[in-house]
Amino acid sequence: MPNSAPAKRTTASAVGIDFGTTNSVIACAGQDGQASLVEFAAPNGPGSVFRSALCFWEEEGIRGALGHEAGPWAIAEFLDFPQGSRFIQSFKSMAANPLFEHASLFEKRLRFEELGQIFLTHLLAHGGIALADLPDCIVIGRPVRYVGNRPDTALARTRYDAMFAMLGRSVHYVYEPLGAAYGFASGLSDPATLLVADFGGGTSDFSIVRVEAPGSPRRCTPLGSAGIGIAGDRFDYRIMDRLVLPRLGKGGTYRSFDKAVEIPAGYFTDFGDWSRLALMRNRKTMAELARLKLNATDPAAIGRMIAVIENELGYALYDTVGHLKRALSSQTHGHFHFEGPGLTIDAEVSRADFESWIEPDLHRIGETVDQALANAGLAAEQIDHVFLTGGSSLIPAVRRLFETRFLIPAVRRLFETRFGEERIATGNELTSIAHGLALMAQDPDLSDWVAPDGE
Repeated sequence: MPNSAPAKRTTASAVGIDFGTTNSVIACAGQDGQASLVEFAAPNGPGSVFRSALCFWEEEGIRGALGHEAGPWAIAEFLDFPQGSRFIQSFKSMAANPLFEHASLFEKRLRFEELGQIFLTHLLAHGGIALADLPDCIVIGRPVRYVGNRPDTALARTRYDAMFAMLGRSVHYVYEPLGAAYGFASGLSDPATLLVADFGGGTSDFSIVRVEAPGSPRRCTPLGSAGIGIAGDRFDYRIMDRLVLPRLGKGGTYRSFDKAVEIPAGYFTDFGDWSRLALMRNRKTMAELARLKLNATDPAAIGRMIAVIENELGYALYDTVGHLKRALSSQTHGHFHFEGPGLTIDAEVSRADFESWIEPDLHRIGETVDQALANAGLAAEQIDHVFLTGGSSLIPAVRRLFETRFLIPAVRRLFETRFGEERIATGNELTSIAHGLALMAQDPDLSDWVAPDGE
């Protein structure tokens, strides 16, 4: 197992933690009021972004004992030994899901908070942060709205409390886009009204903040927020649904009492959630798929689905999907090529194709932006700056959504002398939230930023 960085005594007066669906980031604020990102000496080189992933395996010679790693080390462990390990990613998306009770890992069952505590232990260790030396003020980012059709916010709060209890400090929960807004506001020299759009892996969240001039007794005031459980993971699934799942039997039929019946969509639901896909390799699921293959009109397609699960191809599939999505952010066409045991896919995809696949999602995201404006009691014309952050903010169709709302010709003419094209800004897509949370942790009015318990 890879070694963590040696624990070091932190001199930070406050810490901000962005516990993300796809990536997590830690920032420390010093006595000088500045914040810096914690670096991790990852296998492929140092960096400040830590993948929100876990890998488990059975320890040899110790019955029931589990070995585990997190972040890029978890990915490395899994790729070295896929058949004998269990890989979990995006487990944050289970926080508000009452149907998720535990993850079955060999002979153990681990609840959400137990997974979270294991993850935090590795996150801090690889960042070289000694648990005992953490400062008293810790600010944690949380979504405005959790993932799920009917997310249980109270349950998510209970699970978060249990997960972060291991830090041994009082923690403060703040909406993630407010963290990014606070950091962005620190660079403004004039009063302004700011909208931050945070596109994570599981949720898209929006917050509006009023920023006063530097030196004002109260520099920032949150005005309103809104969120939706649609983001990068959903976009990934749209690609999976179009390019991969038809090759695994989706849309096909099976024989039932001499009738051809469409294969239930439930067989493919887990392919939309990486945290569940990694857990499909169990005796019950594999037996069901074996029976389905016997009766399928196209048994080879079900055989390919079985191969994906048995050979632990989920990570490689989603990695290929991610490469295509990123390529289409900078190019008008991309090539999707996947080759693994039992499955080969080659396809050319245009940006226009991808944008048509995610159009329903973009429409709902746009409605949520409008809801954030309504919650703040503002019109689009009253927003001076828009800051887009998170990986999916780089998708051209996402940016156009904001250009349509905030750079329409009449509004552009109104603001061109003050803001021009800089009215929409991007940058530090993966680290802006943690950086802002650490700065916010030093605010004497921190309590005004804390998310309400029941929301």
